[in-house]
Amino acid sequence: MKSAMPFLGVPVPKVRSLVRALASEVTFGDAKAFRDAVLALWTPAKYREERYAALALCATKAAAPWQDLDALPMYETMIVEGAWWDYGDEIAAHRLGELLRRFPKPLRATMRRWSRDANLWKRRSAILCQLQHKGATDFAFLEACIEPSLDSKEFFLRKAIGWALRQHARVDPAAVKRYVRANDARLSTLSRREALKHLG
Repeated sequence: MKSAMPFLGVPVPKVRSLVRALASEVTFGDAKAFRDAVLALWTPAKYREERYAALALCATKAAAPWQDLDALPMYETMIVEGAWWDYGDEIAAHRLGELLRRFPKPLRATMRRWSRDANLWKRRSAILCQLQHKGATDFAFLEACIEPSLDSKEFFLRKAIGWALRQHARVDPAAVKRYVRANDARLSTLSRREALKHLG
């Protein structure tokens, strides 16, 4: 892990377990209280585990009532400030993915904007926001989120493209094979290899 922020050495599963236990004794009176609690862990963090704790708090039952469009600016801030895959991928796959299920129209519009953003972590998040959707993945929407980054030489975007395609290949391998053939000249070797990894 390349990180300017130091580690304490606490494994991520342990951080999540501790946060779940503590959050079981907490209720947030409103959305602002939830966001304030998350950012109280995130913003002044000196160690990476403190930010992992903020992410874990977002996944607790106490946080569930406040997972709505008002939380999106907070997640955007965390993606941009975190500026690394371990933070952004967790938010994209789980928090943005859930918001996309619940609020498809506004989230699609936002993710399309993010897919063209100058910030690579927002672009990566747009590509990965359907990672957990399995058979409910909208492949045309995934293609639209990939398109602005298809010619990028940025490793983290190429990796995200391959990962998203590989994940979708689990439920629709034919669609992914067609996509790879149609975009063979533009896909990086990394993206292509990842996309076809389990397809023989």
